[in-house]
Amino acid sequence: MSNKVLIIEDEESIRKFVKLVLDKQGFDVIQAPSGEEGLEKVNMENPNVILLDVMLPGIDGFQVCEIIRKEYPNMGIIMLTARGQDMDKVKGLEYGADDYMVKPFNPLELSARINSLLRRLNPSSEENSDIIVSGPFKLDLSCKVAYKNEVQLNLTPKEFLLLKIFMQNVNKALSRNKLLDLAWGYNFVGDPKIVDVNIRRLRNKLEDDPSSPNYLETVWGMGYRWKES
Repeated sequence: MSNKVLIIEDEESIRKFVKLVLDKQGFDVIQAPSGEEGLEKVNMENPNVILLDVMLPGIDGFQVCEIIRKEYPNMGIIMLTARGQDMDKVKGLEYGADDYMVKPFNPLELSARINSLLRRLNPSSEENSDIIVSGPFKLDLSCKVAYKNEVQLNLTPKEFLLLKIFMQNVNKALSRNKLLDLAWGYNFVGDPKIVDVNIRRLRNKLEDDPSSPNYLETVWGMGYRWKES
């Protein structure tokens, strides 16, 4: 399992302390004192997990998180904040963070959370056949459960099946007839608009703004496509 960790933190004492702890745990640790330098290190080093401070000089941690998440959707991000306020935690998760820790934190807990995140990002070959990941979404096929940013989604069996079809066909345009065949069966007799109805319901559960979807796109005159940025 890869275990390269980038610390983006402006306080040198904290960076050195965290590096010392993680070095002892066997992590390959990289450091950056600002958001701008952190983004450069992300592009050069391609870390697996980023420890990202919220309060940074220049561009703040939320902005850095948003940029990283758009360019590297499968890179792990743990936000570090000294505030401990619920709104900071929520805001970090909204910008795409996988987890957060409030300073001062227990270094052993930090190490445990990094390892947990790495396991989610790098499922074993046995698990991989039952797990599909696309951006912030994960499908557990064996348990028939879907997650967005590790939060379970309340999907009907048909919605789960449709999401599975889309995530197995990333960036491919699927016609309504194709979706009918795959999700309802080749012998389906009924109104094909049932596809549109279920897509609308699925978008309401997947998208932050269903009227302007980021993932489940309409291909005008044909059908739909799952977009993975």
